[in-house]
Amino acid sequence: MRHTEFWVRMEQALGPSYARSWAGSFVMRELDGRTAQEAIDAGVPPKEVWLAVWRTLDLPASQK
Repeated sequence: MRHTEFWVRMEQALGPSYARSWAGSFVMRELDGRTAQEAIDAGVPPKEVWLAVWRTLDLPASQK
């Protein structure tokens, strides 16, 4: 997964105006206590970050 696809999925899940805000403020234990943005910035693969977001938000399987 590319970074652009990650952000498209985030916007689909949370809306374009909230996705980046949420990604920069919501800390996830699954990402070692980092936000999605911090994990991306640290080099965690976007697919891994997306799966953590997907599980955290309890999104439907169709969005996996």
